[in-house]
Amino acid sequence: MRTFNPAVTHLAGWCLALAVVIHAPSAAMGQGLVLQGVGTVNRAMAGVGTALPVDAAGAIFRNPATMTGMRCSEVTFGAELLLQTETLSSTFPAVGSGSTGAEPGASVIPAVALVERDFRSPVTLGLGMYGVAGFKANYPSSVTNPVLAAQPNGLGRVYAQLEVFEVAPAAAVEVTPHLSVGISPILAMGTLNAAPLFLVPPDNANLDSSFTYPDGLGTRYHYGGAVQLGVFYDSHCNWTVGASLKSPTWFEDFRFFAQDEVGNPRVDKLDVDMPLVASLGFGYTGIRHVAWGLDLRYFDYKNTKGFGVATYDAFGAATGLGWDSVFSVSTAAQIQATDRLILRLGYTYQTNPINADTAFFNVASPLVIGHIVSLGATLDVSKNTSFNIAYLHGFEGEASGPWNLPGFGEIPGSSVRSEVSADALSAGFTVHY
Repeated sequence: MRTFNPAVTHLAGWCLALAVVIHAPSAAMGQGLVLQGVGTVNRAMAGVGTALPVDAAGAIFRNPATMTGMRCSEVTFGAELLLQTETLSSTFPAVGSGSTGAEPGASVIPAVALVERDFRSPVTLGLGMYGVAGFKANYPSSVTNPVLAAQPNGLGRVYAQLEVFEVAPAAAVEVTPHLSVGISPILAMGTLNAAPLFLVPPDNANLDSSFTYPDGLGTRYHYGGAVQLGVFYDSHCNWTVGASLKSPTWFEDFRFFAQDEVGNPRVDKLDVDMPLVASLGFGYTGIRHVAWGLDLRYFDYKNTKGFGVATYDAFGAATGLGWDSVFSVSTAAQIQATDRLILRLGYTYQTNPINADTAFFNVASPLVIGHIVSLGATLDVSKNTSFNIAYLHGFEGEASGPWNLPGFGEIPGSSVRSEVSADALSAGFTVHY
C-alpha cells in the first residue's frame, strides 16, 4: 500500500495553499501567452521536460508520463519575479509621430509541485499548482503619440492583463520497464482585464456621433479545464524520448461589468480559450555528469477562440487578435559540477505570432519575444534539501504594421510598432524523500 511521508505532505500542503494566495503570472517570456516553463529548475532548463524529467514541476507541466523517470519523490516550490520593458510607437498622416514607454511593473509567478515516486508500484502520482500564461501592458494616454490619443482619435490609455493559473493532478503508469504513459486533468483559473475593450462593440450613448470602446476592468477569475496526455520511452541506454498533447483550455465566457459613455451599465462577454499544445522531446545522459534535452513544441493559436481572424464586425468590435500558430525549439543541459552543485544553461527560439497585418490589434498584447536564454543552479544545502536559482533574459522583439480602423481598414502612411524585452529571476527549494 502506498504511504506518504507526513512531514513532507504537510510541507507540500502549506506550499500549495500559499501558491493559491499568490496571483498567477503576466508572461512576457513565453511561447505566445504560455510560459516557456514553470518552476525555477524548469525555467533554467528553458522549459525542456518532455523527455528529460529533471524536477517535479517540469515533469507534470510538460509530460506527466515522465514522472516515472524521477529518481525519487520530491516537493518543489519557488517564485519568479518577471520584469518587462515595453515601448509603443506610432505614426499617423497629418498628425505626427510619437513613442511611449509602458510601466507594467514586476509580476510574481508561483510554482509548487509534488511527485510521489514509489518504486514498488508501477503508478506514480503528482500534483502541480503554478502560473502558466498571461500578458501585461500599461501605457498612459498621450498627446504626442497618436495611437495613445484619447478616443475616438486613438485608443487612449491602454491597459491589459491576462493571468492563467493551473491546478494539475497527474498520474503516470509504467506499462513496461521502458514505456510509461501519463495523464493530467487540469483545472484552470484565468482573469482578463482590458482598457479599452475593443473586442466588444463601441457605443455612442452620449449622442455626440463619436463611438468609444468601454473599459473591461470589472471582472473576476473565470474557470476552465483541459487534459494533457503523455508517453515516455526510456531506452536505459542513455536516450529517452517523450511526447505529450495538451487539449485546448476551454474557459467559460469572460464577463465584464462595464458602462457606456454616460455611465449606464452594460455587461460584455468574451469567448477566449488557450491553445492546444503538442510537444516532442529527446533526452541524452551518455556523457558523465551531463544531461541534455531538446523539446519541439507547437501552439495552435490560429484555431483558438479569441485569436482568430483580426477584423471588425458590423458593430465595430474586433473579431480576434489574428495570431499565427507558434512553433518553438528549446534545448538545455545540466552539469553536475560538484557533489553539491548543479549548473544549467538553456535556450529557446519561437516564431512570432503577430505579423504586420495584425500588429495594430495587438498593441496591448505584444508577445513578440523570439529568443530567450536561461541560466541556473542547484545547491544542496542538506542531505534532502536543495536551493534553486535561475535567471532568464528575453531579447527584444518587435511587431509593426499600419493602423486598421473600423469602416476604413488599413490607413496608408500610418504605423504602429511594439517593442518588448524581459528579464526574470526565480528562486526556490526542493525537498527529496
